[in-house]
Amino acid sequence: MTDRILIAPSILSADFTRLAEAVELIETGGADLVHVDVMDGHFVPNLTIGPPVVAALKKVATKPLDVHLMIDNVDSTVQWYLDAGADYVTVHVEASPHLHRTLSVVRAAGARAGVSINPGTPVDTLIEVLPMLDMVLIMSVNPGFGGQSFIDRSVDKVNEIAWMCEQLGCSPLIQVDGGINPETAARVAAAGANCLVAGNAVFGAPDPKAAIAEIRAAAEAARG
Repeated sequence: MTDRILIAPSILSADFTRLAEAVELIETGGADLVHVDVMDGHFVPNLTIGPPVVAALKKVATKPLDVHLMIDNVDSTVQWYLDAGADYVTVHVEASPHLHRTLSVVRAAGARAGVSINPGTPVDTLIEVLPMLDMVLIMSVNPGFGGQSFIDRSVDKVNEIAWMCEQLGCSPLIQVDGGINPETAARVAAAGANCLVAGNAVFGAPDPKAAIAEIRAAAEAARG
């Protein structure tokens, strides 16, 4: 587990006609990861990007690509994203009937494996795979669209995941995605989160670099 709060701006909130510039903007602004939201219009009610765009991003990114697969057929397509250059691959427990197998494929490819849970999914669904994870992603909004309001129950879920990790002797990154701003960043960091996804709060800000710094500072201050 990292002592530093990691910030992973989501390019879902960037201008899709200028993605290379968006990546450069956040990397020079202090981002630790480039968060890439892949949506299929089935698992979530939105359609975004696929492997060709991930491969294109890989050519310009100097920070790790944090690829979040919000898709139904993850077991049969995860290799596409590994081949495209994803550094982290996060799949949903709700979408992967063969979760252990899929995570094993990710790790065998040399990428870092993550699992995400939706707001309506209890954290104990992760107990069987938690020791093999590099990242746990708590969705603090219902996935599909940016700009949604933070779900308060997410703070308790972060606490629960942190406790489970302690009991099992493992230390994946605990990432939170949805409605992250300086106020909510502080709340989830105090609960144990150490990797924060921010979309509109970064790309919608007058100064994205300052926004990244403000979110990180609020989260690190809350950890004491």
